[in-house]
Amino acid sequence: MITNSFLCLIIFLFGLSVGSFLNSVIYRLYSDEKFLFDRSYCPYCKHKLSWQDLIPLLSFLILKGKCRYCHQPISLQYPSVELATGILFVLIVIHTLPNLLFTFYYLLITCFLIIVFIYDFKHYIVPDKIIYPAITITFIFNIFYSIFIINNLKFIIQNLLSAFGPATFFLAIVLISRGKWMGLGDAKLAFFIGFFLGFPSILVALFLAFFIGAIIGLGLILSGQKTLKSEVPFGPFLVIGAFTALFFGQNIIDWYFSLFNLI
Repeated sequence: MITNSFLCLIIFLFGLSVGSFLNSVIYRLYSDEKFLFDRSYCPYCKHKLSWQDLIPLLSFLILKGKCRYCHQPISLQYPSVELATGILFVLIVIHTLPNLLFTFYYLLITCFLIIVFIYDFKHYIVPDKIIYPAITITFIFNIFYSIFIINNLKFIIQNLLSAFGPATFFLAIVLISRGKWMGLGDAKLAFFIGFFLGFPSILVALFLAFFIGAIIGLGLILSGQKTLKSEVPFGPFLVIGAFTALFFGQNIIDWYFSLFNLI
């Protein structure tokens, strides 16, 4: 028990650090800057940040949510992404161990999904610089797993079908609405998530994405924050659906079919 708790703590701290890096990627991706070697800086005063300003989560709390140099407020995005990444990393490890291959793969995919979630939420676009590498990595993993691990191409074929199906559906919506209801980025994201989750988990992810999106959209309209013509990014809902399907997909499917036994 102590060993498991210690492992979860280490993974959580590692996730916080990765979340800090993801924040940098998200910011510099939009400003088209390099994010691997340049030092982080305050987006307001441009002052280079020192190590004590970059301790994940802790620096935000110590500085009371303000820049040490110009005292401008630090966006809640930064501690939120760090905390979410730490929690998701722990959940991934619990969900996949002792299969280390899936552990590392899922952790990597989690990073891509977090970036897409925040970037689309903020800028209303699914960045090609993120989605194409994500699809490529998923494709390589599917090939490797199908050929060298299970020696069965059915795995990759099934996942490809699970990717093309939702992508085609989303593409149809884009074409019919001429991009007013959804963007092409949503179709690419649906392809990626379908390729990652496979069948039938992709169905759970899509259902939850549309269901949660409808609930939140209706809430925003009723509260006066949005109108029927307002643009709402759908990518975050797809990401929420993907994570929910990943962790609880089979439970949701079993629960759904159990309803028929009650009729």
